[in-house]
Amino acid sequence: MAHSLSAKKRVRQNAKRKTINRARKSQVKTQIKRFEDALSTADPQTAEQQYRLLVKKLDKTAATSTMHKKTAARKKSRLARKLNVLKAKHA
Repeated sequence: MAHSLSAKKRVRQNAKRKTINRARKSQVKTQIKRFEDALSTADPQTAEQQYRLLVKKLDKTAATSTMHKKTAARKKSRLARKLNVLKAKHA
């Protein structure tokens, strides 16, 4: 248990940041699931719309250092590849 005032404050800050970071990561995961559902329906327009929302969410999460910028970039790249495969099938 923390004894000094600054250590106690740090414990409070860490708990608050943890809940915020968990919520952001959960939102990203939810958006990824929505995008993958849109891919499974084989509708390029819906998938494109969901991908844009996903990219926005990933960029915001990476900007707040909840997620590393390169991790977000890697996820965007992999999911963009799936989107491009779907577009190629419907072209």
